[in-house]
Amino acid sequence: MTSACKEAFQHHQPPGLFQPLQHSSSHQHSLQTESTLCHWRVKQFLEKLDKQPSSKVLDLYNCALNATDIKELIAILPLLPDLEEIDLSWNNFIGGALQPLTLQFSHAQKLEVLRLNNCGLTAKDVTSLGEALEVIPHLEVLDLSWNNKIGGNLSSLTQKFPKGYNLKTLKLTDCSLMMEDGKSLAQLLNRVQSLEELDLSINKNIGNSLNSIAQELKYLSGLKVLNLHMCGMKQDGFQCLDYAFQYLPELKKLDVSCNKEIGGGFQSSAAHLANLSDLEVLDLHQCCITEEDMAVLTQIIPLLSSLQELDLSSNKSVGLSSDNLLSRFRFLPKLKSVLLSNCSLQENSFASLAEAALHLPELKILDLSWNKCVGGNLKLILKALNLEAELQELRLSSCRLVDKDLACLALVIQDGPLVKLQKLDLSYNHHISDQGWATFYQGVGALEQLSELDVSLRPKSHRNCGEWFGELLAALLKLPALLELDLQGWVLSKHQQKQLESFNWDNERNIRIDS
Repeated sequence: MTSACKEAFQHHQPPGLFQPLQHSSSHQHSLQTESTLCHWRVKQFLEKLDKQPSSKVLDLYNCALNATDIKELIAILPLLPDLEEIDLSWNNFIGGALQPLTLQFSHAQKLEVLRLNNCGLTAKDVTSLGEALEVIPHLEVLDLSWNNKIGGNLSSLTQKFPKGYNLKTLKLTDCSLMMEDGKSLAQLLNRVQSLEELDLSINKNIGNSLNSIAQELKYLSGLKVLNLHMCGMKQDGFQCLDYAFQYLPELKKLDVSCNKEIGGGFQSSAAHLANLSDLEVLDLHQCCITEEDMAVLTQIIPLLSSLQELDLSSNKSVGLSSDNLLSRFRFLPKLKSVLLSNCSLQENSFASLAEAALHLPELKILDLSWNKCVGGNLKLILKALNLEAELQELRLSSCRLVDKDLACLALVIQDGPLVKLQKLDLSYNHHISDQGWATFYQGVGALEQLSELDVSLRPKSHRNCGEWFGELLAALLKLPALLELDLQGWVLSKHQQKQLESFNWDNERNIRIDS
């Protein structure tokens, strides 16, 4: 028996199972016994945590591991030499205890994926992980997100990566990274040129070092995903990033959202963006884009022929721009998701969007929330929906909808273009009368795939349920896929509350009703 098995089992022997093999009939029998003991020990540990044993994946996500569990985990790691993935995320007791675990990584040299999200990692843990890299040479995915003590200590990890290391994914979301961390990360990029995904989102203090990082991206010709959401990027950083785009021919996802200081910089910093012919996802929400920026984006975005998801939400200039980008969506027939929440759409820009929608056969998600011009004009977009499209999600929160909008929506539902709809958000539209809601509920029953429906009122608003409540109950019977119904702000009588409470039981349903 190997020393690993002996050490692991000497204090955890099942009665009658672990006995000295003084007169074993064969070496094969000894090996079979050893394998049985190893399997039993691993199975016992995992079943205690309500997990199924696997020789290749150790998934202990959010298992509330305590100090005793971690000691047992350290003991069983040598018994899992074929491990390819370890996920210890959301276990705070890992913080400060990573070193004894990493010392066992020498027994898991096939390890490819390591996830340690929100584990309370300390500076000492980061150092231990860096020292362990040499014994896990096949590591491809490293996710250390939501560990805020990594900030200021990242160099003790990055400096340990050997040149040519085959890392493909590095995620450091919300790690409180500082300027010096950004610089050490930049130095890493030319040594780990296999990187395909880099996520530095929600590190607000890294902005001043993004220039250095952007300059080193030229070494990552295979990069496919770049997430710089809320990183404190400024115009000069975005300009360096634009320069790097010419070296990133395979980039598929670019997220620079919530970097408000890049607004106004697209005129001089987006020359190479149009060359990203493989780009499928572009997220520019809440970037303080100006009307001058919009003039540039109107020329560039329609050239991104592979684009499938576009988020321009919370940029008021989108709806105010005289050079209307929305009318040019017709040149992006692969678009599946268009998010335009809170874009100050005007009637002319909304009409341009409606006209372009005729040319979007793959549209699945459309968010027009917080655009008041939709109210009274919803028919423009509904009638323009491509009959070949299979819209799955429609968000119309706080759009100042009126009765005729819901009447039109009910008719379109009956006609069939929305037959695949799964999520519908009509919340915060307080101008709709009881009769308007009744008309809607009479038609909504045709959405057999609808799983979420939100008709809530604004916070602190209170309004009695009117004549439409009976129509709602009748509609629920016709919505077999519905799982969530939000009715916040509506005041239900005791009788109505009882009807809703008993609905699930009486009809063998499991709808979560939030009222």
